[in-house]
This record gives sequence, structure tokens and C-alpha cells, in this order.
Amino acid sequence: MSRKTILLVGTYDTKQDELTFLASTIQQAGGRVLAMDVSVLGDASVLEDASVFWESDQPVAISKHDVAAAAGMDIAAVIASPDENLAMQAMARGAAELAGDAHLAGKFDGVLALGGSMGTDLALDLCAALPIGVPKYIISTVAFSPMIPPARLPADIQMILWAGGLYGLSSVCKSALSQAAGAVLGACQTVLPPDPDKPMIGMTSLGLSTLTYMADLKPELEARGFEVAVFHATGMGGRAFESLASQGAFAAVMDFCTQELGNHVHGSSISAGDTRLKGAGAAATPQIVAPGCYDLVDVIGWQELDDKWQGYP
Repeated sequence: MSRKTILLVGTYDTKQDELTFLASTIQQAGGRVLAMDVSVLGDASVLEDASVFWESDQPVAISKHDVAAAAGMDIAAVIASPDENLAMQAMARGAAELAGDAHLAGKFDGVLALGGSMGTDLALDLCAALPIGVPKYIISTVAFSPMIPPARLPADIQMILWAGGLYGLSSVCKSALSQAAGAVLGACQTVLPPDPDKPMIGMTSLGLSTLTYMADLKPELEARGFEVAVFHATGMGGRAFESLASQGAFAAVMDFCTQELGNHVHGSSISAGDTRLKGAGAAATPQIVAPGCYDLVDVIGWQELDDKWQGYP
């Protein structure tokens, strides 16, 4: 098995110990590390300029200067910003640009990013710039909190709560970090790419109990040499569907469950966003669309319906 390379992203000015621990854990498990520094407060002591290529089993550093330049800025101007949030937004643009280019060039196999609140925002932007199927892991102090709305989540992101993750390493912190390092490396080692010899059909549904066409269509299409991927139209499923459709991953689209549009129009949080129904068209992919379950609006959990829905069947 070839050694896999993990893009390791974080602020080395404030989290150097944690990032160094992650890099060491990945390397000890047989992986390589490509380090990206997105610092906006100070300098890290271990990272060199990106033009310096170390030994093959060592990190190749993408410096904060490179990240700022990719965003069209000088790092001095970023650091001088009176608003750290705006500075991190600039670094997020540069990091996403560089990550996308590096992935296209085959320089890494998966991503592991580490951050607090603003670092998590940057990591989400970076991961959103990568195709579905690239292992994406974020270790965050705000994982699964209301600070991360569903609209910010890439469709196939994996998040791990960074417990005890402020100001230095502890046994609690090391437990979370080591699990994350093992998870992303394991994902890269075991991921199975799509079969390039089988054209893929993208299909949406809510399940066999609701829309039964899958039971007839899927085996018939497979008998004709197609692979069929059925997406559960419950918000994140629709986001994943649209992401792949916009990448041109489907030979054709059978979008028979547009229920997420109803959710979006009526303000439900179970939404695939305002890009629903746009991906296949943008990629010039043949598509058939039907209003399956469009008359259904989802609410979260077991709760009473709003007054405006009372009286509806």
C-alpha cells in the first residue's frame, strides 16, 4: 500500500504543539504530512518557505505568506488588520485556493484541520473547495454546536470535538487528536474510488415507503450497465447530490424528490440551500425532474407544528 499524504491545516503561531503532535502521530502510523500554516498573529518556529522541499518523509510546508498571497494580500497586511475575523477570512480564501490546486496536482490524499471558532470557519471553507470523496476531517472546539449551521457544512465532512483543546496538550486533548489522526489516515488508506467503467445515475428519494420508483428503476438501470446512487433528500443528502452533479459526476440525473425545495421556500432548516436543482444544469447533464414530496415540509425532532401549519393534512 502506498503511503498516503495528509494536508494538515492550522495556526502554527498558537497551536504548534498540537499540530506537531498530529504530524508525528500520522507519520508514526505510516503516513506523510503536508503542513499548511494559516497563522495571523505570529511566527512559527518549525515551518520553512513552501519552496523548500524537505526529505520525502517530512512535511512540505505551505507558509502563511503563501496562503496570504493566494488571497491577493501580503501577510503583513493580514496581520495588521484590526479585525482578526477579517484576517482569518482572507486566509480562508487563500487556503481554499491552495488546497484546491494542491489536490488537483495530486499532492495529498486527505485533509485534517485543527481550529477553534475562527479556525473552524477557515477549515470549512477549505474543505468545501474539495470534491466529495476526498477524506475531510476537522478537529474543532465548537464541533456540533449552534455556531456551525448546517449550511456551512460540506456534504461529506467529518468533525471531531476537540475536548480539552485550549493552551497545550493534555491526556484528554491527545486522545481526541490521536483518534482524528488515525481516522483521516485510515480513510485515505481504505477509500474506494468510483468505478470509471460504469456511468453513474444520480437519483433522489425519501425512501421506499414514500417514493417506490427506486425499486423498479434501480435494477433496470443496473442491468443496462449503469451504477445508481440514490440520495436521501433530507438536506445534507441534497447538498451531496448537488455537489456531485455540479462536478459532472453523473451521466444523467433522475431528480424525482425535490422535497428540499419546499423546505427551503417555507423556511425549514432541513434544506439543501439555494443551489438545489442547479448542479446538473450547470454541468450540462441530462436530467429528469419531478415534484416528488414537494408538498411535504420537515420540522426538527418531535415538536409542535407552527400555527400556520395547523389544519393541513
